[in-house]
Amino acid sequence: MNIGVSVPLPAYNIDPAFMAKKAEDLDFDSIWYAEHPAVPVHSDSPFPATGGEIPWTYSHFTDPYIALARASAVTSRIKLATGITLVPERNPLLLAKEVATLDLYSGGRFLFGIGTGWLKEETELMGGDFAHRWTQTREALEVMKKLWTQEEAEHHGKYFDFPLVRSYPKPVQKPYPPILIGGMAKNVLQRVVDHADGWMPNRVTPKMLTDSRRQLDELATAAGRDPKAITITVFGQAPDKALCQSLLDAGANRVVVKPEYVETEAEMGAQLERFAAALF
Repeated sequence: MNIGVSVPLPAYNIDPAFMAKKAEDLDFDSIWYAEHPAVPVHSDSPFPATGGEIPWTYSHFTDPYIALARASAVTSRIKLATGITLVPERNPLLLAKEVATLDLYSGGRFLFGIGTGWLKEETELMGGDFAHRWTQTREALEVMKKLWTQEEAEHHGKYFDFPLVRSYPKPVQKPYPPILIGGMAKNVLQRVVDHADGWMPNRVTPKMLTDSRRQLDELATAAGRDPKAITITVFGQAPDKALCQSLLDAGANRVVVKPEYVETEAEMGAQLERFAAALF
């Protein structure tokens, strides 16, 4: 089974070099870091999982690219992934270089999990257009694809406007690292087919996944794309073998399990060992 592992919060509590190496040694397929760069103390945005206040842990993320770079240096096989990068909160010219650099130094192991975000106040303080965050993200993806695939690129759009530039290095993976769109938005499957290489849902059942896989295949075929080339990664699941297998049987290509918060690397290592014993 292709099983990845996410990083619990506080994300800086466990050295990413330790966690990635341990996960690789135990045959996990991938390691996933998320981000929230600056969480406002006061917010009217409801937390998606509960509809209530934002948990205190949401102030305790690391920068995923620095963490994954550290993980890259001590591993050779495990895939390095963002789950997710908040694209409306980043400049695509800088982000394209970060992605390409990480993909280069890791030997082509990066998975570019992306999303548009739910925390309005954070998106706006980082310069994002929350009401039109997908439109902004779509244009940012267009910018990054140009920078990754062209020796000289220019762009003249609503959100980003620049003359011919050179952006190096280029990613090892061609044409660029897989783009995985996270979330359960109404149009997410069409967006995946139009702009990405995979879908990354979170709160989804095997039945929902079967239906979504069928829809995704139909949309891909209609767009002239190979449905098998579009992956599904189910995020944030319990380390239950039967559950993971049911999601894989329903059409997922990968399941990412979620460890519990622990205070020490010894505890994290023991937890990952329990996960591996239960899953593999």
